Amino acid sequence: MDIVYVDYAATTPLDPEVLEAMKPYLTTVYYNAASSHYGGQMAQAAILTARAQVAQHVGAGFDEVVFTSGATEAINIAIQGLVGGELRTPTGRRTIVSVRSEHAAVRDAVQRAEEDGFTVIWLPVDADGRVVLSEAERLIDDTVLLVSVMLVNNETGVIQDVAALSELAHRHGALFMTDATQAYGKIPIDVQKMGIDLMAFSGHKIYGPKGIGALYVRRSAAPLVRPLLVGGGQESGMRSGTHNVPGIMGLAAAGTKAIRQMDAEMERISAHRARFEAAIAQLPDVTINAAGARRIGSISSVTIGTIPAELLLIDMPEIACSKGSACSTSKPAPSPVMVAMGRTPDQAHATVRFSFGRDTTEAEVDRLIHAVTAAVTKHVHPHEHN
Repeated sequence: MDIVYVDYAATTPLDPEVLEAMKPYLTTVYYNAASSHYGGQMAQAAILTARAQVAQHVGAGFDEVVFTSGATEAINIAIQGLVGGELRTPTGRRTIVSVRSEHAAVRDAVQRAEEDGFTVIWLPVDADGRVVLSEAERLIDDTVLLVSVMLVNNETGVIQDVAALSELAHRHGALFMTDATQAYGKIPIDVQKMGIDLMAFSGHKIYGPKGIGALYVRRSAAPLVRPLLVGGGQESGMRSGTHNVPGIMGLAAAGTKAIRQMDAEMERISAHRARFEAAIAQLPDVTINAAGARRIGSISSVTIGTIPAELLLIDMPEIACSKGSACSTSKPAPSPVMVAMGRTPDQAHATVRFSFGRDTTEAEVDRLIHAVTAAVTKHVHPHEHN
């Protein structure tokens, strides 16, 4: 089937330039970067170059980038590593603050901290999914170890004011973490200006390979994080395990290309999204979620009355999109993001995420509008299809 792919927030195709950058490390430069011979030194030199590039992408220091298997692992190293560090060397900070509209990796890691005896505070969001800053000011105090709020929401595309939140965390001596998986390579990130202490992101959302990601760890925060994986002491002891050299080279190449063409690319993708939303907003019972908030230009979260998303997707077999987050589509529970934004479970179940990308064409947007219009019309006015 000739599908229209509008699920770029779930994953992206590997960019041919990125594949070319990876090829030598999949074939001729196959050496273990921990080996002391010349081949190992070649692999190590390549990693050093990639680390410098990725650090530059986010305004970090060269030694503050830890390569991981992806954003989920990076998130777990940060949250569970801080919890482990606090349990081992107590400072009395036993509260973690986050948001129920976070990605499942953050929510589940925070819930594990609760199982380890930590107090968890969930910050409320408004109807557009933005953290309520007045409530954050009220709830964050000197018992807080970590505040974790994602930079760009993976279901709605909402951009949070992380600079204000990090300033609030730091005022109380807490660390600030952000999941930047949907932000890296798509909007400018400067960990210094934004006051970020820990940040997770991955390669496969920006036309890089799957199975590679990174954790930014501010130099001053590193001693507080107890590593989850021990063994060979790679990544300054923060993440042991043989380096995925091709993956690391792919992440650096993908990030470099994404940042180089960020402005032009997001302008083009935003135009596709705007045209799509303008067309389907005319349909009955259609709500564009978080339309009033600052959003990344590639993601569109749409609630269509109370028509279950499954029924709509059955009627659009040629459209590749997601019910909420791609990571949670197998779970029948309503989207925690939508519920946190005040939607009913029925409305949450009726929500579909469309996400546009580098390869989206005008013709695909036309086909998408046509398919969504036909599916909605069938369910809202079924008598017209008898």
